[in-house]
Amino acid sequence: MSNAPQIRRADKVMSDERVRELIANEYSGRLGSVGPDGWPYVAPLLYIWMRKEIWVHNTRVRGHLRSNVDHESRVCFETDRPGKVFPYGRFECDTSLEYRSVVVFGRIRVVEDEEDKQAFFDGLMEKYADPRWDRPKNFYPRLDQVTVYAIAIERMTGKETLLPSIQGRWPAIDRTKSPESAP
Repeated sequence: MSNAPQIRRADKVMSDERVRELIANEYSGRLGSVGPDGWPYVAPLLYIWMRKEIWVHNTRVRGHLRSNVDHESRVCFETDRPGKVFPYGRFECDTSLEYRSVVVFGRIRVVEDEEDKQAFFDGLMEKYADPRWDRPKNFYPRLDQVTVYAIAIERMTGKETLLPSIQGRWPAIDRTKSPESAP
């Protein structure tokens, strides 16, 4: 993927281990695609990490997502864990956010195999279902009414900003970055 954007802030790069942990465990993500008309479309989706790919689903009815996938297989997927907002300098614009995020560039495909679709829903229910729910397990009578997608990853990167300790935050330490901020 030589033409994909590169990470500008190398000081914020997460380790591969932390990237895999975040992508496997976050609650939801956002899938970005581009339609035949050139307009971008972002859909918030539940997802699972399965077979070293990101798997999502949507209705079988054709809408923005399916139209875009049929047009262009290149997609971007993002998930994040926001934290606290904190000041690092003297001015209001000198404020930051504790966060972790993973951005994936890859190619999406429609999963047609019924066993693969069932494996996806087994994984989805393992991740999201409340174990106290008293419902039949591993039974999906409407598999033909949903479309399952798998994103083959070409590049996956993570960035994070950790919350500084109280002693590492303004006013104890002044990291003002605003122009002409010298006292």
